[in-house]
Amino acid sequence: MKIHIKNGHLIDPANGIDGQLDLFIEAGRVLAVGSMPAGFIAARTIDATGLMVIPGLVDLAARLREPGYEYKATLESELQAAMQGGVTSLVIPPDTDPVLDEPGLVEMLKHRAKTMNQAHVYPLGALTMGLKGEALTEMAELTDAGCIAFSQADSPIVDTNVLLRAMQYAQTFGYSVWLRPQDAHLGQGGIAHSGALASRLGLSGVPVMAETIALQTIFELMRASGARVHLCRISSAAGLTLVRAAKQEGLLLSCDVGAHHIHMTDADIGFFDSNARMTPPLRSQRDRDAIRDALADGTIDAICSDHTPVDDDEKLLPFGEATPGATGLELLLALALKWADDSRTPSINKAIGKITADAARVAGLDAGQLSVGSVADVCLFDPHKRWTVDAQALASQGKHTPFLGYELRGQVQVTIVAGKLAYER
Repeated sequence: MKIHIKNGHLIDPANGIDGQLDLFIEAGRVLAVGSMPAGFIAARTIDATGLMVIPGLVDLAARLREPGYEYKATLESELQAAMQGGVTSLVIPPDTDPVLDEPGLVEMLKHRAKTMNQAHVYPLGALTMGLKGEALTEMAELTDAGCIAFSQADSPIVDTNVLLRAMQYAQTFGYSVWLRPQDAHLGQGGIAHSGALASRLGLSGVPVMAETIALQTIFELMRASGARVHLCRISSAAGLTLVRAAKQEGLLLSCDVGAHHIHMTDADIGFFDSNARMTPPLRSQRDRDAIRDALADGTIDAICSDHTPVDDDEKLLPFGEATPGATGLELLLALALKWADDSRTPSINKAIGKITADAARVAGLDAGQLSVGSVADVCLFDPHKRWTVDAQALASQGKHTPFLGYELRGQVQVTIVAGKLAYER
């Protein structure tokens, strides 16, 4: 389909574009930016007056709950949520049931997603069989099946020898290893940030050193192996200090942060609000402020939704018994814009870059840009539209988020995936 998007404010951080420019799409790709190509006749013209036109969002952590957890969410519901959030590329952690440690499972997931003609789905393969931290998976076969990198999700590897071998193997074949820094023993069973608030509430804590000790171990193994590592969901000021130093040292390193951690602190637990039960836990205001600063100076490469839909049976429980996680696909854009609004040096371009071009670079994807010839994944949103986060209005089957009732700005109006109109409000 030939599509002409006119009168919109086009922002494409990858190409340094920021201005009122028309966009022309043909055969699923960007045909031209600015002037209409000769002989171009649009089958569909979209008037984007008052809207911003940006690349489709790239989310580095979105659990779609298939296979195995269909009672929490399904591909149908979560891909629709992605469309309503303007998210056109999804990186999927391997902690499904069964775990994504066999090529057949990866191929099945990709086939299921492809038949829906919505967002592009990019699975992470399990680093070890069953995420048990013992035997390595067949990374080459998983890569052939469609995995873009390898991860332990939220299951730390206890045996450092296994992690070293995994990183050496990955480095040999040019694979990237994605790790969430969490010591396997410190904070085990903890449910909140270790601090005064957790003590007053009587909640077991997860200390910051559980993150920093894991980071030190990862960096030592990176020096020994030369592996490329992406750090998932950094949560503390102390951890970011280590990451900043490791980047300056020249280690092949990138990192992301969950959108919730940019705005919330452990104080948002309030009176045991289970919607604020997260992994890693919401930390102190000092940590939150350090995350914002690290986003601004580039220490943190990307923002992800950390989308983890949880059903009522597992969330409407006492705080300590509730399952961690929150829905985030439909909030990713608005929460990134909120960071730009709250920042000391607000830049909507930088915020959009963290969820498009920068995220795509981290994942090694040809996405997050509107270069001529690139796949036409596009999001059109109203930057002035304010909306209230309402559980019943969310397309995701997971209705739980600590932002329920919040008023946010930036509402997606149109999502285009590979040149096809996938969502229109």
